[in-house]
Amino acid sequence: MPDYLDFVPTERFRGQVALSSDAETVAYCSNAGGSFDVWTIPTVGGAPRRLTRLEGQAACQLAWWPDDKGLVFTADRNGDEQYRIYRIGTDGEELTEISAGPDCQRVLADIPFGAEGRYLLFAANDRDRTVQDILVRDLSDDTERRIVPPDGVNFTPASMSPDGRWLLAAGVRSNTDVAIYLIDLTDPDLDAVCVTAEHGSGYFAPGPWTLDSTAFYLSTDVWGEFTAIGRYALGEASMERITNDDWDVEHIEAVGEMLVWSLNHGGRSVLRATRNGTELTLAGLPQGVIDAIALSPDGEQIVLEIDTPRRPSELGVLDPAGGFRYLTDTRPPAVQVIDPVEPDLITYSSSGGRRIHALLYRPSTSGPHPVVLSVHGGPEAQERPEYAYAGLYQYLLHEGVAVLAPNIAGSTGYGLTHQKLIYRDWGGIDLVDLDHAVRHLTTLPGIDVDRIAVMGGSYGGFAALSCLSRLPYRWAAGVSFCGPSNLVTLARACPPTWRPTVDAVLGNPDTDIEHLTRRSPITYADAITAPLLVLQGAHDPRVPQDESDQIVTRLRARGIDVRYDIYPDEGHGFSNRTNEIKAYGDIAQFLLTHLMRK
Repeated sequence: MPDYLDFVPTERFRGQVALSSDAETVAYCSNAGGSFDVWTIPTVGGAPRRLTRLEGQAACQLAWWPDDKGLVFTADRNGDEQYRIYRIGTDGEELTEISAGPDCQRVLADIPFGAEGRYLLFAANDRDRTVQDILVRDLSDDTERRIVPPDGVNFTPASMSPDGRWLLAAGVRSNTDVAIYLIDLTDPDLDAVCVTAEHGSGYFAPGPWTLDSTAFYLSTDVWGEFTAIGRYALGEASMERITNDDWDVEHIEAVGEMLVWSLNHGGRSVLRATRNGTELTLAGLPQGVIDAIALSPDGEQIVLEIDTPRRPSELGVLDPAGGFRYLTDTRPPAVQVIDPVEPDLITYSSSGGRRIHALLYRPSTSGPHPVVLSVHGGPEAQERPEYAYAGLYQYLLHEGVAVLAPNIAGSTGYGLTHQKLIYRDWGGIDLVDLDHAVRHLTTLPGIDVDRIAVMGGSYGGFAALSCLSRLPYRWAAGVSFCGPSNLVTLARACPPTWRPTVDAVLGNPDTDIEHLTRRSPITYADAITAPLLVLQGAHDPRVPQDESDQIVTRLRARGIDVRYDIYPDEGHGFSNRTNEIKAYGDIAQFLLTHLMRK
């Protein structure tokens, strides 16, 4: 009988792919060596090459140096999200730190080099811990120019126009309140002009430039519930709509007259492309979730990172004329001999006549089956048909455990109204949707409703603790990893640059203290009776260890069965492959121990 290790992919990627200018080599981040390092692989296929061997660090963003003789990348230490910027040669030699100053949050631009490679574009909160500025470093003399955002806004640079004059940036107030700013680099004052202000607040994400520097693409929800592609012309200061779909645009790439984008169609990614306005046929792409896209300079190759329920996340190349081929093979032994389970995309009723979309995974064996209610993080995220949690779902299914993964209020992918229902209502409408998820389970054949566990990470951990403490069910077990238990202390401890977003999405810890206290699982901790597994990274900057300490202390004082695993070298999630495998393996065994009891 296979165990959990037989379901673990041989490596995991980080949603970052970069294609060299000659389109011969793909760079990416992989944890095949233990932690996330920088790797390359030929686009024609072949053996991958590991460029870095980071100790206690994990690579995150990356891009090719303009001469294709090296790469620039960011890396933090033990998950602290205090990123520094490095350069590494394509031969794996001459690793050099090119960031200066104290530890801080550094973010590379989407296209970090501009004006023939002379400038490096990134953001940092080194001047003021609560503000993310843009820095334009002149690599010829190592000088920097700084662009400070307006009050309440955090800047993230996108790219420099091909002619080197304009800098495009996103100004973020919250996940749904993002504006686009344009900076004229010939202006000594570097004034940032909000070019989307006339459309009011909303979501405007900058995309690629046209080659003549007269326009850029963007994604926006200004035309309705879902994000669409627009084209902003600088000369006319006008924006026209390019796509018209009732699903969100995910990724946009453009080169010359070639435009490539993906849509989140009910959770699955649909890839589309046009050349000179004429739609191209893209054949042979596996059905799954596209995590990253890179386009060759001639538009003849599309490099993808794609994840499916049946096959873990992989890198591949799509030739619009010749079809798709994989570059990597991360399939674990079990996937090569056992047919993985595809989820059913279902809906169920909740309050106010709303329909909640969910993924239901059923074991191939006969029931009745125990079930895990799995809640995604975010909360502004989405449960999608992927090879989830490094094979955890598939292992549970093989052992006879079903999984229901709902996209409750606050989830992305189903329109702006559904997404914003969670704003300042954590532990409210979302908990109602989870209650209705359990009610729906009681109507399904083949499900043992007397054996239900709840699991989640980050916001999903908060939701799991809320279910255990506030819903009137006899839970078999619960799992929270990096999960908040006290919304007041969580809001007070948020990363400094997150203050505007936290106030908008969660609430202010001073003015909303009573509301946040009423919605906190710690307030109802005495109602928790189910066995609980809590996992936490000691360096987590998003959900500090104190959040897990609080709930564990309260429960242990009452003699509740709580297992508490602290990972001293991790942050918000897992960067170290060994830690990840141990954590998900422990979760699997904990759930099986309590769910398979009759």
